[in-house]
Amino acid sequence: MKKMKLGILFLAVLLLSANVKAQTIDQGKSLLYYEKFKSAKVVFEKLVTANANDVDAVYWLGQSMITPDEKTAKDVADAKALYQKTLLANSNSPLLLAGIGHIELLEGNDQDARNHFETAISLSQGKSVPVLNAVGFANVNAKNGDAAYAIDKLKQAAATKKMNDPDVYVNLGDAYKKTGDGGQAQIAYEAALAINPKYARASYRIGKIYQTQGVAQEEIYMKYYNQAIAEDATYAPVYENLYNLFYATDVPKSAQYLDKYIANTEDDPKNCYLRASILYAQALFADAIKKADECIGSNASPYPKLYGIKAYAYNKLKDSVNAKASFEKYFQTADTAIIGMGDYSTYASVLLKFPGNDSIAGTFVDKAVALDTVEANKVNYLKTMAFSYEAEKKYKDAADWYNKVVKVKKNPGKVDMYNAGYNYFRTGNFTTAIDVFNLYSEKYPDDAFGYYMSAKAKWGIDSLGAQALANPDFEKAITVGLADSVKYKNQLVGSYKYFVAYYANVKKDIPKAIEYCDKILSLDPADAEAINNKAALTAPARPASPAKKKP
Repeated sequence: MKKMKLGILFLAVLLLSANVKAQTIDQGKSLLYYEKFKSAKVVFEKLVTANANDVDAVYWLGQSMITPDEKTAKDVADAKALYQKTLLANSNSPLLLAGIGHIELLEGNDQDARNHFETAISLSQGKSVPVLNAVGFANVNAKNGDAAYAIDKLKQAAATKKMNDPDVYVNLGDAYKKTGDGGQAQIAYEAALAINPKYARASYRIGKIYQTQGVAQEEIYMKYYNQAIAEDATYAPVYENLYNLFYATDVPKSAQYLDKYIANTEDDPKNCYLRASILYAQALFADAIKKADECIGSNASPYPKLYGIKAYAYNKLKDSVNAKASFEKYFQTADTAIIGMGDYSTYASVLLKFPGNDSIAGTFVDKAVALDTVEANKVNYLKTMAFSYEAEKKYKDAADWYNKVVKVKKNPGKVDMYNAGYNYFRTGNFTTAIDVFNLYSEKYPDDAFGYYMSAKAKWGIDSLGAQALANPDFEKAITVGLADSVKYKNQLVGSYKYFVAYYANVKKDIPKAIEYCDKILSLDPADAEAINNKAALTAPARPASPAKKKP
């Protein structure tokens, strides 16, 4: 009887221990849901410290390190080391294999990641919702993840018997959104709400679908954001999003949402930066600098973007020296993952205020262009460099940057190509100018200007006209230009003058040269050059002087 009681007591302790573990894992996952990554990491670290082979805790600890938007390369490396170390003793853990696959996707090792995902699914016989969900989420979270593959695995998870995890449907919605299918994404998010009507993350995600469609959908996306708040007023991500949304258009409203965000999120040095940032948005630049300095002074490891906000504020105050110094400190302390295209482009504009920094400024503009996905922004970055070089009369460099504009734009216009082509032409880079103006003529075949400038560039190569390189393009410029001789008067006159010289000097065909003089005078009777050339060409030849007799 005593042994039976001891056995029952031991079983009860085991059940209690398992229940405590489950509650703690759930606590950590809940913190991840609210995007309180540091707090979640603390929870999972305690579990792993207590049991290094607790694969669930290890998996979620790694996730707390690699899922924040501002994760660093070190975070990814640390999570990888954690997963690899635990896999040594738990090589058949499907969840850890899914975790290492997630790491490999972040590193760009797509094929190795796929192999680990398939192994994880196979080991769990394709029936484990946590494993399928982990695989799906990894492919959504990683930039180069396969959204179609994620959809397939998450649908498989959703079809599993008694599946009741709304997170699966939210991840499925995110996967559809990644493919650009907003309709299916919304259906998936609504399925999550059907499981848990208080799952604010799903309503928030629906709002994000409509927010990406622009201001015209403001009424709809605000409805879903307010719905998310009504479902769970402590869900901080929606407040952070609204703070960012109104930051540039309604600063007082942005500040209100910032207060709510900070009240519902974990204590973090980033919050102090946000306080300085809202001062900057209110054009209180000196106050923003002061606040940033307070934040830096009160923290042993200041949030790196504090130096960035100082740089922006100094730039607004036209203090280029301190702006430059603050940007340099920002780039020294910040992981590249959190540096944005605006940071690079603004720093480049600051560097251009100091002579001799053109080249290094250009490298930062290139970084901004590589990061940005908005064509208009890319063009503005590139034009900043082109204008700077043009102002310094460094026309070849200006041409190179204008040519980047042509390559970046899906539909470059006449001015874009002219800026590039003409600056190449004026510096004697005739071959490159020809390439640009050929592109101009291909796109605008009824515009004489492209043919004319291509011809002038070829004339630059064949300056005496002996090879007649420019002839076909000048002839084409004339053919096209005659359709509107008023609009294309300059191009017609220029083309005719070329042929006056060509026929007079190369072909020695004086009547033909005179004919082109007449064409010029028909467009501009006062053209002095044509008048003088015609007079010279029509003047009777002087008789040869008789030879003098020798005495």
